[in-house]
Amino acid sequence: MTSPDPALQHALAQERAHHDHCRAALTAMVEGAREQVVTGEDVSASGADAEVLGYRLRSQAKALRELPEGPLFFGRLDFAPGAGEHAGQHYHVGRLRITEHPAAPPLVVDWRAPVSRAFYQAGAHDPQGVAVRRRFGWAPGSRGDSADLTGLEDEHLDRGESRASDIVAREIERPRVGPMRDIAATIQPEQDDLVRGDLAVSVCVQGAPGTGKTAVGLHRAAYLLYTHPQRIRRGGLLILGPNPTFLSYIAEVLPALGETGVRQSTLRDEIARHPVAGTDSDQAAAVKHDVRMAGVLRRALYARVRAADGDGLAVPDGSYRWRVPADELTRIVAWVREEEPPYEVGRERVRSRIVRCVQDQAERRGGPRTSAWVRRIERARQVGAYLDAVWPRVRPEEVVAGLLGDPAVLKEAADGLLDADEQKAVLWPRPPRSWKSARWSDADLVLLDEVAGLIEHPGGYGHVVVDEAQDLSPMECRAIARRASFGSLTVLGDLAQATTPWAARSWETVLAHLGKPDAAVVPLTTGFRVPEAVVALANRLLRRLDVDVPAARSLRGDGELRIRETQDVPAGVVAAVRDALGREGSIGVVAADADVPRVREALDAAGIDAAGPEELVARVAVVPASVVKGLEYDHVVAVEPASIAEAEERGLHRLYVVLTRAVSRLEVVHGRPLPF
Repeated sequence: MTSPDPALQHALAQERAHHDHCRAALTAMVEGAREQVVTGEDVSASGADAEVLGYRLRSQAKALRELPEGPLFFGRLDFAPGAGEHAGQHYHVGRLRITEHPAAPPLVVDWRAPVSRAFYQAGAHDPQGVAVRRRFGWAPGSRGDSADLTGLEDEHLDRGESRASDIVAREIERPRVGPMRDIAATIQPEQDDLVRGDLAVSVCVQGAPGTGKTAVGLHRAAYLLYTHPQRIRRGGLLILGPNPTFLSYIAEVLPALGETGVRQSTLRDEIARHPVAGTDSDQAAAVKHDVRMAGVLRRALYARVRAADGDGLAVPDGSYRWRVPADELTRIVAWVREEEPPYEVGRERVRSRIVRCVQDQAERRGGPRTSAWVRRIERARQVGAYLDAVWPRVRPEEVVAGLLGDPAVLKEAADGLLDADEQKAVLWPRPPRSWKSARWSDADLVLLDEVAGLIEHPGGYGHVVVDEAQDLSPMECRAIARRASFGSLTVLGDLAQATTPWAARSWETVLAHLGKPDAAVVPLTTGFRVPEAVVALANRLLRRLDVDVPAARSLRGDGELRIRETQDVPAGVVAAVRDALGREGSIGVVAADADVPRVREALDAAGIDAAGPEELVARVAVVPASVVKGLEYDHVVAVEPASIAEAEERGLHRLYVVLTRAVSRLEVVHGRPLPF
């Protein structure tokens, strides 16, 4: 876009001047927000009101201060004269609204605003009132200097003009170095439909590699925060990723879109009541992640509820004693059990019904009782002692440790649900002296969370985005469902990339465990990241996987695939990396976990500096196959696919993940026959 065309140069000069104007306005907005904080602290109001106002003003000022540097707009919409409320108007579209005054027309409209939807959805077949859609090309890595505006493209939709955008293609194909970028400038219509979906509706995105499903989930989070700020912030918004490396990779996307108050976490961090110090056998982990364990744990918990011995309950009231007969107490406990409330709620429900029995007797004898009298009866030592006997307080750790540490307790809770071998697999070989000295495993954390949810429902989030959801076990799904019981879910994943032993074969199963069985499953099959040659290779492997998902297709005819067969695989890896170093972009060398030391040793011996996957700005990274999911590199060197496929139960699925991490070029280095 560097043509000497005078009309183009004039348009670029005008847009650069507008960008300078926007930069000055944004600076004024930041300063104004800072002044509002100072002024707001002096506002005369109640302490609570002043605190809320101060928090909001400080949050707004902080968000503006922390906006990453970069271009302030990436597009423009010019509406036709007869286009309703926007007739004859033009709007620049960017990552946040910029205005010189709240009541003045914006210099830039937020990409999430209703008017901006036409930027993503309008076309020659449906212009949506748009006469001209303009896209701007910025120099790679621009920090927002107006001189970095290097080109522009206009689509005259009012003339029926529609064509592929070179600017969009270049942005999508731009080399990947560092953390994941936002895609606000390049969102496609089918992605936009998902991003702007109703908050109340849960959705599952079955996304083939490179279709942007992770980006869709993050942009949906940003859209919901913009559109429903009070409802979302009241409950909070949670992004769940598969591992810390993945979270580091996506960490800068939401801040770039102006959203900084979102919790991004792994499920393990969300449920971790204790550090992980123990390990499970493969069979034990599989059983603990099985949904049948929910039934075992419920039985183990409610086995602690029992009928008390004795002649009933005598509750002192001054010099008088009110009596609740034993059969009435038994009925109360049985009725509450049948209602199946959370365990702690059930305990308090038993208390309140005992007190009600006493209150009925007292009021028949002497008239209405005060609330202070009711509270005194509730706190009576005899009532508390009876509750402790029939419905004792309990910690999740006591239940799980008591279950896994005692074969008799386990047998009583698991008979009919787990067979003898499964019970033996989950039983701790050497029970700890108490739960406080237990060495909890990863899978134990899921069990603890299940019991904690049975005892008392946790507070939920307003919306939860779950990425790489195909790898969730039924028990992990239940943990997420408890956190989204009052909100909605965006579920992202690809069944073809499911690599855990307990991964489901269908989304219907996953959604049922997540508590959202009616959520729509929407496929994304058009890839923008993975080149056509790489997708074709991956589709050959896809046919060998036991999943019913549509094959991917790529809009990118560029890219390169090379198969390098060699008797000396380490030397072949070194040669492949040297070839890639002669090109622009990041390089990911992906090998079976057990082969990583050998690969790193070969690169070190060749003088090639290689980092680990956690160092996002490194030129060359050596990545174990087990952690590459969700990451992407311009050049991928896949080392000995047969070893990757043999390393685990669902190794072919893992290999499918490895082969689809390349943005520009994939080189497969192998000495053994290829498994595809």
